[in-house]
Amino acid sequence: MTPDLILEGAVWLSLGCFGLSLLLCLYRVVFSTALPDRILALDTMTINVIAVFVIVGIAEGTPVYFEAAMLFAMVGFISTVAFAKFLLRGDIIE
Repeated sequence: MTPDLILEGAVWLSLGCFGLSLLLCLYRVVFSTALPDRILALDTMTINVIAVFVIVGIAEGTPVYFEAAMLFAMVGFISTVAFAKFLLRGDIIE
C-alpha cells in the first residue's frame, strides 16, 4: 500500500467519524430539554467542525482551511462564553 492511499483512507475514516459526531450533537441540540446541554452540544459541534476543516486542509494540501479553522475557533469560543454568561446572569452586556 502506498502512503497516499493510506492517507486518503485515514482522511475518509476520520471525516466519517466526525460527521457521525456532528449528527449526534445535532440530535442533542434539537431534542435536549436543558439549556446547558444544548450549549455544550453546540460547543462540541464547533470543535468537530474545526477538526473537519483541519482534515480537509490536510487532504487538499492548502493552508486556507487552517485559517478558516482558526477563525471558527475564535468565533466558537466567544459564542460559548456569551452563552455561558447569558445562562448565569440572564444578560450578556453589562
